[in-house]
Amino acid sequence: MKVRSSLIIAAFAAACGRGAEDKAPAPAAPIAGTLVAVRDTTIDAIISADGVATPVEQATVSTKLMGTVIEVLVREGDRVAKGTPLARIDARDVDAKHAQASAAVAAAEAGQGMAALQVKRMQALHADSAAPKVALDAAETALAQANASVAAAKAMTAEVESVREYAVVRAPFDGIVTKRFVDVGAFAAPGMPLLLVQDAGRLRVTVATSPSVARTLARGATVHATIDGRDVTGTVEGVVPSGAGGVYSVNVIVLNPGGALPSGASATVQIPARARHALFVPVSALVKDGDLTGVRVARNGAADLRWVKTGVARGPDVEILSGVSAGEQVVTSGKGA
Repeated sequence: MKVRSSLIIAAFAAACGRGAEDKAPAPAAPIAGTLVAVRDTTIDAIISADGVATPVEQATVSTKLMGTVIEVLVREGDRVAKGTPLARIDARDVDAKHAQASAAVAAAEAGQGMAALQVKRMQALHADSAAPKVALDAAETALAQANASVAAAKAMTAEVESVREYAVVRAPFDGIVTKRFVDVGAFAAPGMPLLLVQDAGRLRVTVATSPSVARTLARGATVHATIDGRDVTGTVEGVVPSGAGGVYSVNVIVLNPGGALPSGASATVQIPARARHALFVPVSALVKDGDLTGVRVARNGAADLRWVKTGVARGPDVEILSGVSAGEQVVTSGKGA
């Protein structure tokens, strides 16, 4: 029985030994490629701040009239020029007031003509001593009153005409109709949104940052950003306190010719901060395996695969945040292990 137990124990130990050998890491592969040292350099720290890209020019178009929408001349997505009619409001009551004002102007001008003629008559009679001076003064006073009546009637007409113009809603600038709030038959009131017009040729990205970072920026400075995942360059429009907990708002203007970048898209602004040390390797040294990124580090004549965490890219190089040390050599080509 003791011999049999010893054999079982020996067989179990041998099996365990074979399992440990199976789990041991494979030996590193020989180096196949060019070796480049991990470079330690000083760079400007970059702080990423998130925001939204919105058009610099956008307007919610409305009217000062109260009336029924009788015509909508555009659809969402239409490109319009400044002054293009967008919608029309029923303005028959305004038209009636305009007719009354025009009639008042005509009546006032007729009275003005009669008063002017009377002044000429009184001047002639007074010159012949056929009319007293008081009669001439009365005629001249009547003419002055007639002139004032004409001016008042014309001012009233101009006021009605200015209101009448609101019956046609026009584009405030060149842009695209991005939202239509009303259809024919809707009732419009003063200040009620009718249409939204945007000019996406210039986008503004507003982000929040700390006072210490805000002090490093100045109006006109160039910064890098991403909008909808695309790299762009922008110009700092201004840096102002937002009034909430000492936070500053940074406005960045990005040119968008042709509207290639969508308005309302998420954006990230790269704000330069203080200098710091960083480790860089060539992008060609990176090894991808699904979501993992690694490099092959030369050690004892072989290349060990080591998983790393990457940071910002600078031209042909990429920052390594963890996983390697300065001076270590990485393989930039070849498969290795």
